[in-house]
Amino acid sequence: MELSNLVKTTKKTKKRVGRGHGSGKGGHTVGRGRSGQKSRGKVPLIFEGTKIKKSLLKRLPLLRGKGKFKSYKPSKIVINLKYLNFFKTGEIVNLETLIKKGIVNREDTLFGVKILGDGELAIPLKVQLPVSKGARAKIEKAGGSVEMPLIEAKKETIKVRESLKIIGKTKSKIPTKKE
Repeated sequence: MELSNLVKTTKKTKKRVGRGHGSGKGGHTVGRGRSGQKSRGKVPLIFEGTKIKKSLLKRLPLLRGKGKFKSYKPSKIVINLKYLNFFKTGEIVNLETLIKKGIVNREDTLFGVKILGDGELAIPLKVQLPVSKGARAKIEKAGGSVEMPLIEAKKETIKVRESLKIIGKTKSKIPTKKE
């Protein structure tokens, strides 16, 4: 074994630009050129010159009205309890049965379905979807049961988000209905 044949264990450090002459690339201009705005600091991404009249920001249309600051994130489809009275006694309520009954479309279920407590439920059902607290109370009062605990509901929303990442690139329309 010789010292000249040993494997190198050190890496050359990155040049720290603009930290004095000893940094390897220091001094007056530090590799940025002699003068100008780019040599002195960063230029903003939207900067197009000094005239604000014809800048990019002035050419963009304004969003006006109440929905100006709303997010365009897709949300779950909301179904009220009164629409579940079309089911038979003891029937299971999930995405497939809602699609068969024609309550929701298959395309709309990409973002998930949630049942809210508006209206009354007259028959006992087994619900396998995320429900609100009021809807859960009314379903149990009618003699039915909710078979989706909170952990499973969160897992379902994660699955929906993953499918949205895959489909979101091809799908152009996104429903903006709030929960």
